[in-house]
Amino acid sequence: MRKVRWGVLGVAGIAVRKVIPAMQKGQWAEITAIASRTPAKAEAAAESLGIPKAYGSYEDLVADPEIEAVYNPLPNHLHVPWSIRCAEAGKHVLCEKPLSLSVPEAEQLLAVRDRTGVKIGEAFMVRTHPQWLRTRELIRSGRIGKLRAVLGFFSYHNRDPRNIRNVPEYGGGGLMDIGCYPIHLSRFVFEEEPRRVLGLLEADPEMRVDRLASAILDYPSGHAVFTCSTQLVPWQRMEIFGTTGRIDVEIPFNALPGRPARIRVDDGRDLTGGGVQTEEFAICDQYTLQGDLFSRAIVEDGQVPVPIEDSIGNMAVIGALVRSAQSGCWEQP
Repeated sequence: MRKVRWGVLGVAGIAVRKVIPAMQKGQWAEITAIASRTPAKAEAAAESLGIPKAYGSYEDLVADPEIEAVYNPLPNHLHVPWSIRCAEAGKHVLCEKPLSLSVPEAEQLLAVRDRTGVKIGEAFMVRTHPQWLRTRELIRSGRIGKLRAVLGFFSYHNRDPRNIRNVPEYGGGGLMDIGCYPIHLSRFVFEEEPRRVLGLLEADPEMRVDRLASAILDYPSGHAVFTCSTQLVPWQRMEIFGTTGRIDVEIPFNALPGRPARIRVDDGRDLTGGGVQTEEFAICDQYTLQGDLFSRAIVEDGQVPVPIEDSIGNMAVIGALVRSAQSGCWEQP
């Protein structure tokens, strides 16, 4: 088994604290270089994480002929431009979510992927976690009857105006940062695209990014409803309701790598939990799984976990929710 040689663009917190250490534990990935526009930051990250090469510019990393694939955790507005530059240089790209700022941007990246022949995918690490694969398996098997409703909530508290999530020019706001997760996962379990959506956004008056977002997604088979916020107590949950049962995903998005994940399957026999069965999953790191599956797709010329076509569907919903918040009406993705 050979390992894919990866480079990392930037020293974003998610990269140095979560993704890089997790990928270094994998069987298929090897982190060989990291870059920053500040050379000292790249050198410090490389030293602390045991990465052989440190570059003082993104351009130098992309030009390195030994690097096969690039992980792109840059601010949202730089996702597509730098993913394109990587693809043009013949590098495969795993790009952080949201892949783009709009559907046309994502379609531009799709065209580059098809022309260059490289692998490009979006880093929705939840997609590869066993708890979500099992949840969809249970739904497909009819364990909860016919799927009819999905309810989601995702929040944290961050009022730092310097944080990229709070800068509108960088593609900030809660809908783009965390609202994309319940959208993605409701599409994943329904295995359909919503016909229309209704969105409500409240903006921070100083930072001008959405701090509270709620949405209804109307699928052919049912509804998904969620709320997300960047200025509420940290919490997350996804509940999935069928005609005869319910699935509660305990920590749906940021599953902890140091403890087992759990879902609860309820047959609905009573309101006290008498029909609840808990399924527990062995300790794993969803970033390790993501890195290995993407790397294996490169080695074996297979499908990446979240291809651009899927990302376009997610961006279409996000765009429609923004339009709905402005128009006050249902909008079609």
